Formats: sequence, structure tokens, C-alpha cells
Amino acid sequence: MMFDDPWTHRLMSTLAPLNYVKVSSIRMQGLVLLCFSKLEHVPFIRDIQTTYTRTGIFGYWGNKGGVSIRLSLYGHMVCFLNCHLTAHMNYATERVDEFEYIMDSQTFDCKKASRISDHRLVFWFGDLNFRIQDHGMHFVRSCINKQTYSLLWSNDQLIMLKKKEALLQDFEEGPLDFQPTYKFDLNSDTYDSSLYRTWFDLYGKKRKPAWTDRILWRVQPKAPSPEEQGENCVGISQTKMKQLEEDEEYPLKVRQDFYTSSMEYRISDHKPVIGIFTLELRKMYTSPLVRLQAEGDWSADMDSMVLCCPVQPFPSSTWDWIGLYKVGFSSVSDYITYAWVKDGEVAFNQEVTQVFFSKEEIPVRGAECVLCYYCHSLRCIIGVSEPFKVHESKVALEEGLLLGRMD
Repeated sequence: MMFDDPWTHRLMSTLAPLNYVKVSSIRMQGLVLLCFSKLEHVPFIRDIQTTYTRTGIFGYWGNKGGVSIRLSLYGHMVCFLNCHLTAHMNYATERVDEFEYIMDSQTFDCKKASRISDHRLVFWFGDLNFRIQDHGMHFVRSCINKQTYSLLWSNDQLIMLKKKEALLQDFEEGPLDFQPTYKFDLNSDTYDSSLYRTWFDLYGKKRKPAWTDRILWRVQPKAPSPEEQGENCVGISQTKMKQLEEDEEYPLKVRQDFYTSSMEYRISDHKPVIGIFTLELRKMYTSPLVRLQAEGDWSADMDSMVLCCPVQPFPSSTWDWIGLYKVGFSSVSDYITYAWVKDGEVAFNQEVTQVFFSKEEIPVRGAECVLCYYCHSLRCIIGVSEPFKVHESKVALEEGLLLGRMD
């Protein structure tokens, strides 16, 4: 946690009391992507991987590019891609080229979805930098003042390019029924009013408002059935057949419920964009890989035990550990203490493993806690216990040590 940036800290401290846990994060210079989940879903989020692509200054600088987090959600492959593409009005095709490069270059160690386009669901968002072309400043600002945003849509570069670029056509976006999010004077709701000097002391133009900040999504197109393929069905691959069967057995639907900008945010020349989605899916699995239970009463007065019951086979290793967390913890690293599963084993059979926790590591003040099993091979939490009470240390109270020992 010590390496997290202020934005990450603020979001974790805000969301943790609401029972959200930071599942993953990635940062490339000023481009940050955070993924949070309700604790109840955490054991069903697996195969988490992150990667990044630089596109700034000939591909060597990370001020432009894309960062992504991919994961398996109840068995469905989902990818979140945050991009900051090249700026300025005349570089629309370059933005598409950058996006295509990011899509092609980012790969993952996963047979089922090794590329972004292989994922069942992709969310693509960020400062995509597409502008409103052809319309003059006066017309654009007049439409904004009258809230007739639809008059600007036909000249929005991204909407225009979606009609002719195959790469973009599968991506969906809600209607832009909100103010363009760029460019504003700092600490205000006023669109760019500055004059700036260019070469030879000439004054440059003000920036024309634009929807540079966007949220799009793509549900993987269904594989054609043998009936739809007709005579060509003989050549259908086993992968396509498996995808077709999976699409039918485990459907997934996405609905956007809300899409807007927030004018209250004033510390940037951009306004943030908010998208709320409802995801309907049939779960490919409903049980965690491991069940955990705190055995007996827990306090700092005695060593304690965890009962660990594998529910399904999984790739365990010597690097697996069980963490003790306070209820409302913010991330995987926000544990009170932990025990290596292999090192802490005191009994083992095919059904149950007992893992030892030293009393020296248990908080003397007590707390409402949960236990989480972290699988190193899968890079995620695969089991969470029910909340339980860690009692205050009676010995510490009697000896007056409670104030002297840290939780």
C-alpha cells in the first residue's frame, strides 16, 4: 500500500467502509486503472492480470497509451482498458491506429483469452481525445448552452469513425446527452477562455469543446451456428464450436443505466465521465475454491487455528497464504497478519487442513475479522470466511499492556 498514489488511497478509504475491496490496479505515469469489487464476489474473480502499452514519443514514453486489467468473473472473461490517446483535432486516424496497436500488442497468459479481443466483455474508456470537427466554436457553444447536444453528434470524430472502422464497430456507447467534458478553465465551469502564445508571438485559438472522455463496451460477437454457416460449417473450428456452446449455456448481457459527466469536479481542464452498468450473466461456478472457518475463540491469549477445506482442485503452492483482515479491509495487502499455508499446517487430510496462527500476531484489542485464502498461482483470493469476533486479550487487560501493544 505504501506505493499507492493519493487517488488510490482516497478511493480505497472511501470504498472500504462500503465493503468494496481493491482487486487490482495498474499505473503508467499519469494513467491509473483501479478495479474494486464487493467482498462477496472476490472469491469468484480469478486469473487477474495487468499490462500496459506506451504510445507516446515513438512508443517509448508512457504519457500516452493504454493500461488494462483482465480477469475471470464467475468464469466469464472480462477486460478493462483505460487509454489516453494522441491529442489535437487533426489526428483522429492516428488515434484509431494507436488503439489498434494497443489491442494487438497487449497479450495475457491465458489460453482462453490471450488477447483483449478474446474476452467475452471489454470496457474501453479514458481520455480518447476525439473531437468535434467542422462545426465552428460559436455553433458548438450555442448547442451546449441550449442543451441540443444531438446536433453535434454527427460531427463527433469517434461516432463518425465507428461507421467505417471495423475495429470500432463492435463497441457500443450510450448517447452523449451531457456537456462535452473538455476543455475547461481550471477551478471553473467555463470552457477554455485562455489565449496562448504560439510561434512568432502569435495568439493561438481557444480549444473547442469536445467529448474527449468516453466509456464504451463490447460484448464478444456470438460465433455463428453450423446452420448459419451452411455449407461452410465443415470448417468450423473446435474453438468456435466451444464458444458457441458456452454462449448458449452461459449467456451474458450488458445494459448501461447511466452515462453523464460531472460538472462539480473543477481541479482539471477535463470533467469526469460516469457510467453505471448492469451485468446479467449465468455463473459458470457458484462455489469458492476453498472454504475457511476460524476454529474456536480467537484472542491474543492463545494460538489459533483455521480450518481450510478445498472445494475444488486448484493449483496450490508453497507461496499460498491465509490473511487475517479486519471487516472493511481495503485491499489484499491490508491484512493484520498472515500465515503461510504449507508452513502453518498442523494437520492434513484430503478434506480439511488446519493452519496455525501464532497468538503473537493476533491483535490484543480484538476486532471483527475475516480470513482470506490467497492463491499465488491464480494471483487472487479464492476463499473468504464468514466474519468472526477476535476478542480483546484478557491477559493484556490484567497486566495493563493493552495500551502498550499495537494492533
